[in-house]
Amino acid sequence: MAQILLKSISKKFKDETVIEDLNLEIKDGSFTVLVGPSGCGKSTTLRMVAGLEKQSSGEIWIDDVCVNDTPPGLRDVAMVFQNYALYPTMTVRGNIEFGLKNRGVSKSERGKLVKDISEIVGLAPYLDKKPQSLSGGQRQRVALARAMVKQPKVFILDEPLSNLDAKLRNQMRTELIQLHKRLGTTFVYVTHDQVEAMSMGDEIVVMNMGAIQQADSPMKLYQDPANLFTAQFIGTPAMNIMNMQEVQGLDIRSDRPVGYVGFRPEQGLMNPAQQVEGLELKGEILTRESLGAENIYQIRSQAGVFFVKTFLKPLESADHVNITIPYNELFYFGTDGERLYGAGIHARHLAAGGVLI
Repeated sequence: MAQILLKSISKKFKDETVIEDLNLEIKDGSFTVLVGPSGCGKSTTLRMVAGLEKQSSGEIWIDDVCVNDTPPGLRDVAMVFQNYALYPTMTVRGNIEFGLKNRGVSKSERGKLVKDISEIVGLAPYLDKKPQSLSGGQRQRVALARAMVKQPKVFILDEPLSNLDAKLRNQMRTELIQLHKRLGTTFVYVTHDQVEAMSMGDEIVVMNMGAIQQADSPMKLYQDPANLFTAQFIGTPAMNIMNMQEVQGLDIRSDRPVGYVGFRPEQGLMNPAQQVEGLELKGEILTRESLGAENIYQIRSQAGVFFVKTFLKPLESADHVNITIPYNELFYFGTDGERLYGAGIHARHLAAGGVLI
């Protein structure tokens, strides 16, 4: 196991700076997920930790050792790639033990390690098969087993499930979570899929344009986003954001200008049976999406288009609805996109014209 520290890391490709002054602590034994849109710098960060890319400035520490000048093979890091990178002419057994052979591990020890690891990942019946005869999920298990057999301090996984279909991806997510619990090793995982990040990571690092937007637990990101980017990136559907100039019924007096107000789709009350103190919006239903236990409505109002998620029986005929968002479920953001006040923090009087500083 190992703690990873990135101190003032910057990375340039020719004249383009893709990461600038990045500071991050990855806790020993954690399952940390780096998530963000394509090109945000998450894979580059991962490759710098592994030693496959050289940082332009800053320090990388693994287990209290600065590894700036340590070659990849000596960092005690194992990496699992998106494309598996298996040797097609070798059997599953050959792929798994290849690295052990290069390190001079004895045949008997190799056999024991391959047997133990293949049983953990469910590959014991396939050890004598070639990769081309395996399914996508089985090939991914071979890549995992090849990394596991090295018994590294850190596992690095770069979008390892992106080539799998939806059902298999869900299955492999569960297996990776269980594998992490069993090994207790530090996992660093990269994905652009926020659902994948939320379901797997105990620590999530949200990145955009080479910078960390927020690093927190999954529920902290969802319930307490630090800025507009995180609020709109995390959640399905994402947080509804409205320009304050288009919202009527909120008389906010604050020491800092409020540019945007937001709320999570499930906090919008549709045609509430009882009086609720909150922001009231009248809207027209544009689309209905039924997902079994929940229903998602896209609604157009004077404040813009937003989504409401309910767990009630779906509306069959209504075209126009009244939506109320309780005051204590509203989030407020500055004109620069940074979070000012939010659910559970501000009081009702803020929305009614009170002052919160």
